[in-house]
Amino acid sequence: MSSSDSRIWRKFRRNPLAMAGLFFIAAMVVVSVAGALIRPDDTINANDQFLAISRMKPGFEVDFLVIKEPSEVGFFSKWWSGGRALDGEMLPVESIEWRGDSLYATPFGESELKVFHLSEFAGVTSKQELMDRMVHRKYVLGTDKYGRDLMSRLMAGTIISLSVGAIAVVISLLIGLTLGLLAGYYRGKVDALIMWFTNVIWAVPTLLLVMAITFAFGTGFWKVFLAVGLTMWVEVARITRGQVLSIREKEYIEASRALGFSDLRIMFKHILPNIWSPIIVISAANFASAILIEAGLSFLGLGAQIPAPSWGNMIREHYAYITTDLAYLALIPGVLIMLLVLSFMMVGNGLRDALDVKV
Repeated sequence: MSSSDSRIWRKFRRNPLAMAGLFFIAAMVVVSVAGALIRPDDTINANDQFLAISRMKPGFEVDFLVIKEPSEVGFFSKWWSGGRALDGEMLPVESIEWRGDSLYATPFGESELKVFHLSEFAGVTSKQELMDRMVHRKYVLGTDKYGRDLMSRLMAGTIISLSVGAIAVVISLLIGLTLGLLAGYYRGKVDALIMWFTNVIWAVPTLLLVMAITFAFGTGFWKVFLAVGLTMWVEVARITRGQVLSIREKEYIEASRALGFSDLRIMFKHILPNIWSPIIVISAANFASAILIEAGLSFLGLGAQIPAPSWGNMIREHYAYITTDLAYLALIPGVLIMLLVLSFMMVGNGLRDALDVKV
């Protein structure tokens, strides 16, 4: 790490709000990367549903009778595929009783007994072996309206929010930096044409443009990435253009031209490294904006589609409970959206202060 980088890191580290935001983002990244390996519900999309235990309060515990064991999945396969398949069968029970070779189980929330014979359980040869297969689960944050583990759904939703933000920022940088460099460096008609196009896009509300793109190309996980990314490059282009205009007449740029360097080399090797500071700050703000837009689209049903556990569609599924004692089903994902957006804004502000040579 160079002395300049060390100075920037020291200034950033002295900002407690920025560091708190950075730690929260890092925690969300760890949860996203680990995926199904650390979730209580390790199925794909954390979508293991048990309607009998729907809307249970935080701390709820229940025993499951494993009727059919799910397929075994290797460590890497589970991580790569986002979890194990929903090919098992379990029944939440309040009590069980053996009568000979028959098992009498009282399903959770029901009074009528269900009778199972030992031969109905694949791969089980004794009562003890079946009892050893019983599963006990504790739902730390309770269950949602479909009986799914709320905490697991929230954990699974982090990867959608972070992925949308990251890919949207990458797309906006590719388009915005390219157009901003061309407009600021060549000026004249090139600048006028690019800025006219930029102002046209700027005049259209972002959410309206995203909705138009979504309607044109359809809804879905990857469509959200494309739609959000294609609407967030305008600010990057405008800031890049302004920065290029301010330094294109500097002595070292004139010297580069005199030495016969190509325009591309001057733009990407001599100009771009000197305008990264404001670009990094605006990228942090764009990351936060992308998360908000994705959540809004998912709430409207235009973003990630059910059963994908987007925080936006989790709010949509449960906003009807907002005036009841189950309001937390909608409030918790809303608070997570707020905290993640706030964290990126605090990190952006911290970077702005750390990169400011006047401070």
